[in-house]
Amino acid sequence: MTYFGGVEGGATHSRLVICNEAGEMVGTTSGLGTNHWMIGIAECARRIADMVERAKGEAGIPKDTRLISLGLSLSGCEQAATNNELEQELRATFPNLAESYAVSSDTMGSMFTASAVGGIVLISGTGSNCLLRNPDGSTFNCGGWGNFLGDEGSAWFISYRAIKVVFDDMDNFEKSPVPTDKTWALIKEHFNIDTRYDMLPHCYAKFDKPFFANLCQKLAENAEKGDLLALSLFREAGAHLARMIKALLPNVHKSLVGKSGDLSVVCVGSVWSSWNLLKEAFITELQKIKLEYNLKLVRITKSSAYGACYLGADNANYALPRNYADNFTVLYTYDGRRSSNTAGENGCKCP
Repeated sequence: MTYFGGVEGGATHSRLVICNEAGEMVGTTSGLGTNHWMIGIAECARRIADMVERAKGEAGIPKDTRLISLGLSLSGCEQAATNNELEQELRATFPNLAESYAVSSDTMGSMFTASAVGGIVLISGTGSNCLLRNPDGSTFNCGGWGNFLGDEGSAWFISYRAIKVVFDDMDNFEKSPVPTDKTWALIKEHFNIDTRYDMLPHCYAKFDKPFFANLCQKLAENAEKGDLLALSLFREAGAHLARMIKALLPNVHKSLVGKSGDLSVVCVGSVWSSWNLLKEAFITELQKIKLEYNLKLVRITKSSAYGACYLGADNANYALPRNYADNFTVLYTYDGRRSSNTAGENGCKCP
């Protein structure tokens, strides 16, 4: 029996799956974050090896059995040089771990969990990023620059915008067209502060991006209750996310759309749970252009460790069986072939 592994690696936690030659999952486990920029190459490799060995033990796979391939879809693995450095560290320090490796960014794992040929991955979680991959392997990116240079449409950006609007209104620098009192009360509750000056440590010395971004979930609850400022923030985010897709569309190859007439957009991250708040502005932004194909927004229902596993097997030239239809659900389909689309009409379909 031969085995194939895949790792979905984030900054705070990771997940690994091991599949047999029939493409069936036989072992899985989770572990600590594997972003090498945060923990270093050596520690990243050690954590990966630890997960593999634990999963092999739980699956009853002999310890001396090497994986045919190990796909690594990790946060922070966007550069070929450091990806190669991680692979060499694994080969040198853990020579019996796997025969071959495929190291890529976390966006690739998400993409290949849903499709064999590529597509677009649009991440909207703590931060945001949008990546296009064509069947020939060419890639194009919009965003992913972090909170200093980007992150539009993300939980962090929505939270930041909420605070900025409130502060500008209270300064009489730019008055908000809608009431800010509910949002200010939410900010004070979330950060446990009384005055705006109390907010400064959270922006500098005590800055914690995930905690900062967690305000977004509470803003979503306010939006669901009809708060006008919270609603406007999610509309802004919806437009930003659509603009990221639009930025990449000129680089889409015809072969990626193929006979189906669909371009898959894999939607990753917690903000997509508020699709009903993003949807109207998202569609309005897309209506500014005309497409010759559909945009099929999908959400993966399995860990992107499966996509990493597929990438690893492909890199080892092994046709690992897979059923993509089991790995995702359709969130929304936008028919770009009609010049005038409106929500729920003229070819915009929501299953």
